[in-house]
Amino acid sequence: MTSNTQIEVENRLISIVKQDEQDYICLTDMVRGEEGSDHIRNWMRNRNTVEFFGLWETLNNPNFKPVEFDTFRKQAGLNSFNLTPRKWIETTDAIGLISKSGRYGGTYAHKDLAFEFGSWISPMFKLLLIKEYQRLKEIESNQYNLEWNVKRILTKTNYLIHTDAVRDCILPEKNYDKDKEWLVFAEEADLLNVALFTCTAKDWREANADKAKKGLNIRDFASINELVVLSNLENINSILIRNQIDKPERYRQLKEIVQLQL
Repeated sequence: MTSNTQIEVENRLISIVKQDEQDYICLTDMVRGEEGSDHIRNWMRNRNTVEFFGLWETLNNPNFKPVEFDTFRKQAGLNSFNLTPRKWIETTDAIGLISKSGRYGGTYAHKDLAFEFGSWISPMFKLLLIKEYQRLKEIESNQYNLEWNVKRILTKTNYLIHTDAVRDCILPEKNYDKDKEWLVFAEEADLLNVALFTCTAKDWREANADKAKKGLNIRDFASINELVVLSNLENINSILIRNQIDKPERYRQLKEIVQLQL
């Protein structure tokens, strides 16, 4: 669990962390300075809240304990009923809430549950919370797309370094006819494809005919991490070619680099 960022709602800085690739919003920050733990416990004592928790866990958590949940559901609303985040988590194996101490400590809830807590505070607070969260996601998405595009351009640029090495060092030895030279470039490109993606460009096209018809290729679907490694492979293979290392040994070294860098 790591702290990712913060959003500001009604002059309150609210932390958002990721766990298992899911966003969890800090409920403690949402009511900090307002007897926050009491607000959270009072919200959790509410029968509608308990039923909402149970439904969410049933839909999203295969390890959720329905028998223990049913006990809480029957008690919810009674004057003697008290429910804390830790008690809920430990008794039902819930994943929608996180109770954390230390740095970034407090009670965190999956965004679905956090938005419901926003309603408990006020309808306006919930609306502003959702809008700020959506704004954050839009920013992250744009940054991701920009970073991917930059890495894709970088691999295309480094590919020129790669093809220059092939043209200077391999083509003169192969003595290919001019109209067959493209085969050598394709073979060297596939050396990188197999080392990184474990398949050739032809293999990918045959398995993804619908995408290939649109002019897309295997590298268009690479992750940012894969594009970084691919860019490195293009540089390294160009050096190996110029050092006259044969193809089997180049492939062995490139495969090792892929395993290390990924």
